[in-house]
Amino acid sequence: MNWSRRGFLGAAALTGVASATPVLANIPGGVRKVGFHNLHTGEALDVAYWENGAYVPDALQAVNHVLRDFRTGDVHEISPKLLDLLTSLSARLETGQRFQVISGYRSPQTNAHLHELSGQVASGSLHMKGQAIDIRLPGVDLTHVRDTALSMAVGGVGYYPTSDFVHVDVGRVRRWSGS
Repeated sequence: MNWSRRGFLGAAALTGVASATPVLANIPGGVRKVGFHNLHTGEALDVAYWENGAYVPDALQAVNHVLRDFRTGDVHEISPKLLDLLTSLSARLETGQRFQVISGYRSPQTNAHLHELSGQVASGSLHMKGQAIDIRLPGVDLTHVRDTALSMAVGGVGYYPTSDFVHVDVGRVRRWSGS
């Protein structure tokens, strides 16, 4: 059978193949909030980054600053989709705790250096695009964070039990374990 794109999408919609649970399906109201504690700088931020149907530019700038490359001071735009993923993850975990940030944005220089030191750092890491973050949540078991992130099927999920963090990103759906 020769399928056109429209025909495939129509058939997929009827069978449920194309339907996915929206990332923000369980976030109530019109305000999206997220909290961070950057373990390297000591900075904390609790911010409403989405209000009245739109992202809040000043709030996004504050997030960019807190999640900057702490080694170089470079600031980069953090993907709002990543913030949405974290907000949904927090809601699913039913916690109001701030995310403890191990690594947010990484400059290409920092990433190259870390890649040289460890084979666990991808040379083309999504951290360099502001689309990935390494986190943990106080009082929430790391395996529960990992399993909940995996159940969302939104992006990549890396589990690093020895280093005590979970990597989440908004790239393609995949999973891996490190140390």
